[in-house]
Amino acid sequence: MLVLQLQGRGGMACLQRRRPGTQGQGGRHDEGQEQGCGVTAAGGHGDSPGKEWVLALEGAPGGRFARLARRGAGLTIPGMDNPFLTRAEMLFFQARHADALRTARMGLALFPDDAGLLEIAGHCAAVLDEVDAAEACWARLAALCPDAAEPRNERAILLGRLGRVEEAEAEYRAAIERAPGWASAHSNLGTLLADLARDGEAEACFRHALALDPDSAVAAKNLGQLLLALGRFDEGWALHESRLRETPPVSVPAGAPCRFWQGEPLAGKSVLVLPEQGLGDEIQFSRYLPWLKAQGAARVTLVCRGAQKALFAGLAGVDRLLGLEDEADGLLEAHDYWTVLLSLPFRAATRADSIPAQVPYLHPDPQRQAALAPRLAGAGRKVGLVWQGNPAHSNDRDRSLPDLSILAPLWAVPGLRFFSLQVPAPAQALPGNLPLTDLAPHLHDFADTAALLAGLDLLISVDTSCAHLAGALGVPCWLLLPAWRSDWRWLRERGDSPWYPRTRLFRQPRRGEWGAVVADLGRALAEWAAGPSA
Repeated sequence: MLVLQLQGRGGMACLQRRRPGTQGQGGRHDEGQEQGCGVTAAGGHGDSPGKEWVLALEGAPGGRFARLARRGAGLTIPGMDNPFLTRAEMLFFQARHADALRTARMGLALFPDDAGLLEIAGHCAAVLDEVDAAEACWARLAALCPDAAEPRNERAILLGRLGRVEEAEAEYRAAIERAPGWASAHSNLGTLLADLARDGEAEACFRHALALDPDSAVAAKNLGQLLLALGRFDEGWALHESRLRETPPVSVPAGAPCRFWQGEPLAGKSVLVLPEQGLGDEIQFSRYLPWLKAQGAARVTLVCRGAQKALFAGLAGVDRLLGLEDEADGLLEAHDYWTVLLSLPFRAATRADSIPAQVPYLHPDPQRQAALAPRLAGAGRKVGLVWQGNPAHSNDRDRSLPDLSILAPLWAVPGLRFFSLQVPAPAQALPGNLPLTDLAPHLHDFADTAALLAGLDLLISVDTSCAHLAGALGVPCWLLLPAWRSDWRWLRERGDSPWYPRTRLFRQPRRGEWGAVVADLGRALAEWAAGPSA
């Protein structure tokens, strides 16, 4: 049968054929790492297996380890003669990062200046979130290979993750000095500058990267996201489509009649809409499905994650709803076109003043509301809290609060009752002395979350899917945003959102300074609690 699975860094849907009883193969691409999976050893020519493997790596899209090692002047242990490097490379390309890192470290204990081992250790430590260790590997590589640009580029990525942004900028510029024609280094510098809200400089970097490499999907996507953050939607949406070249969302069988929709007339046609990126993205852009239907589509099929299937039941503009793991034999063949949710704003020519922002466009299930209502019973205004997002998110350390204690000043506001909608529930039980009721045991899917959100007077949340759900339901939401890598959809310096009219934005003044945000939040909450009820 056919099943739908997520693939790639963006988490897009992929149609893959699976034999009954087998597991699908899901790939991943890690930040700062070239894409090159599935590399196999070259056919034997009488050389050692290690040499065969290194030769295969050198010819593969991701085979950089041996090339960098050979560029390092004075490095006398080439990868083909180093069994630790051979083994570590094999483990790395099997995505066994912990094993590869362990092997690389064993080799480095004997050969501390081996560039190939340092590179593998740097990549694997970064994937495993050992950021300090990864940065040390790349710093050592930069010293060993003073003329190489790659170690400085990789180190700059890690320095940015560590918050050492001045050093990161210097390293990116050092990489560009060594390889002025390397488009990726210019694009990466642009990303750092955009994260620092140095928007004019960032735009110049992205455009220079595209001048060097007009086919760079990453640079085009990054420029598109910057322009969207600046409210320059016309060019931004078009450039944002480049993400589909970076990670193609669907493997379409040769000869399949279903084509990617590029704005062709839809009268009498059927359209398959696939999920893309995070859960919040799916909630945010599901608002475009009625627009798609209004273009004349005879039938619209939406594919979503299982946790959202009950939530999206009855969504306007959808004729058929499927979960990712539902049987899907003949799904592509049954449609004229396919698309992804995040491409719909582009096709709708969305501007900042034409966003379809009518809320609610999602609705709670009345039966679930009635069943869960006793969990919210009692006097006082009801305030929901979500203080942490998905720990696997690339910016989680900045967008999530370190812990619940940061919000302690809120407990002093009189007349309020607080409810935790934090999922998954915190590893440690919530302190019993807090005026906080834990609703996590009752949240089995997004339909449960919607039913409880609808009974609240306010949600206070970091930037995660629950905030999008509150916005889509029309529930008032106060959203806490980081200064570093604030998402493009919240634009720049605004206290409101054109996407969600009942959402208010509280922004960090500087990276890591949640205290100032909570102080503003406390004052606003006290004023709100003393005012008339909605």
